[in-house]
Amino acid sequence: MDRTGIIVISICVVLLGVWFFGQREQAKRYAEAQRQFMLTNQPPAVEIPATNAITAPAKENSATTVPAVLETNAPESLVVISNADARYTFTSLGGGLKKIELLKYPEVISVRWKKNTNSSDVNASLNTHAPVPALSVVSDGFLGNGSFTLTRTGDGVRAEKILQNGLRVVKDFHVGSNYLFNASVRFENTSGKPLALAPQEIVVGTATPMDVDDTSFSFYGGAMWFDGQNSELCPVSYFNTNSTAFFVFHRTVKNEYTGGTNNVQWAAAYNQYFALLAMPKEPAREVIARPVYLPPLADGAPAPMGVQTALIFPATTLSANSNVERQITFYAGPKEYRTLVKIADKFRNHADDVMNFGRGYVSFWGIGTFFAKLLLSAMNALHDLTTLGYGWVIVVLTILLRAVFWPLTAKSMRSMKKMQALAPELKAIQEKHKDDVQKLFQKRNELLKKNNVSQMSGCLPMLIQMPVFLGFFTMIRSAIELRGAHFLWVADLSKPDTLFVIPGLTFLPFSTPAGWPLNLLPLLMVGVMVWQAHLQPPSPGMDPAQQRMMRFMPLILLLFLYNYSAGMALYMTVSTSASVVQSWLVKRNNTAAPAPALTPSPKQRK
Repeated sequence: MDRTGIIVISICVVLLGVWFFGQREQAKRYAEAQRQFMLTNQPPAVEIPATNAITAPAKENSATTVPAVLETNAPESLVVISNADARYTFTSLGGGLKKIELLKYPEVISVRWKKNTNSSDVNASLNTHAPVPALSVVSDGFLGNGSFTLTRTGDGVRAEKILQNGLRVVKDFHVGSNYLFNASVRFENTSGKPLALAPQEIVVGTATPMDVDDTSFSFYGGAMWFDGQNSELCPVSYFNTNSTAFFVFHRTVKNEYTGGTNNVQWAAAYNQYFALLAMPKEPAREVIARPVYLPPLADGAPAPMGVQTALIFPATTLSANSNVERQITFYAGPKEYRTLVKIADKFRNHADDVMNFGRGYVSFWGIGTFFAKLLLSAMNALHDLTTLGYGWVIVVLTILLRAVFWPLTAKSMRSMKKMQALAPELKAIQEKHKDDVQKLFQKRNELLKKNNVSQMSGCLPMLIQMPVFLGFFTMIRSAIELRGAHFLWVADLSKPDTLFVIPGLTFLPFSTPAGWPLNLLPLLMVGVMVWQAHLQPPSPGMDPAQQRMMRFMPLILLLFLYNYSAGMALYMTVSTSASVVQSWLVKRNNTAAPAPALTPSPKQRK
């Protein structure tokens, strides 16, 4: 590999380093934000008033300033509707959707090194433990008594109530397929005089961690909305105390995010693999997101922080005996790319953006996102075609990609062999023209051109394959298909393949309070990379410092990928192994073929 290749690898390592340490810093800030949020916003320990009201102070010309919290001791009635995909639980307290259980997805994936795996039999659920149900109307003026009357209506549910001013609120929910259902929120003026209707804040739902071990929420949770052209992001880090840009520019904590100017076509609350997505028929005026309280997910665990998202519709005046209706198509399910693409095509609203492949340095400035979509589509197509497990699909797909790049790789290796054969002449030219850089490059280029050797051939395959690496890196962190996917000893390809935890080694890198996790795949990856480096001699002209850097490259990748998903380590291990096989094949073919005729060296010409 020449100097250009070293520079390219160095840049990629720096970018990975920025991403890696940025993610670690974000996790620390999230934990601190949770602590500060609980300390500064802890509600007073008072008894719940007998009025059974939902507390939600109002602000002028908008919706509430803090998240609404149901504080009612009224009896709760529930209506449950199920289909093949999900079980929907509607509650009379707030007249909305209390939780959505996804019947095809477990809440927790069992791992071998943990003793308690009973929770893997529990279905994943969304909006669980949220302070208010999804599709609640929490704006001041619509709260009244917290209880609605629920009625089963064939394929759906109706929730209704009449306020003291004569305003009747009616919600109709109709469950469909593909994790979709239709909701309508109708405001009827039953009085005989005009009625001022304040801005209506309709809750989309609350993004929450899936379980006590869901550390990914601090990286991949938050709110998102679409303005008709671009999707805007409000990650959990938005609410963090002293969050920074490249660890330099500090800002204070924020307790509310707002966006939109009558152009909110959809809004979502999401975590790494699941999302609540509300698509109003008419664009909402604004979207609003806030951090909210959640109960501890396990005994002794700290109380996590969620992100509540809501749509705000404009104020209006209802004439006597008139009504206004807000129609919303609602998606509550997995961030499954193919399903979201169908929804995006149907509604022409880029709903697949909720996959959140990332942006900026997180997606390597769009390169990772573009190739992540291609690779995810190819992985799913190959899975459907072969019916193989996703681990074997990654193996097959990696080998196919190496086969596609085989002509370039073989040409590069042959060119490197020629470079090694020309090493004496290159060294002689370097010694002869060491004081004239321009002459040195001129003679060097003439020699390489005469022997049909390209200076870029050594790093060109790497440059072409780098976007594939970035695409895998981006895709694997969002592909729900890999969640719980097994491969040999790997219980979950979306998480590290921890075989067991060695207690007491908490001082080592990547350790947890329980000890140091032994992840086998990243260690195999490094072993194969070291083997490859041993088989492939350094390029002619590479100085000792560059050679040492190349030797440490596997350790740098180990630093980034040790606690990353096992799917990424599997891809890197198979790809490097395939490269070793390709090197052996090229070497064998070159041994069988006659040596190329090269320009005689200066000594030979004498």
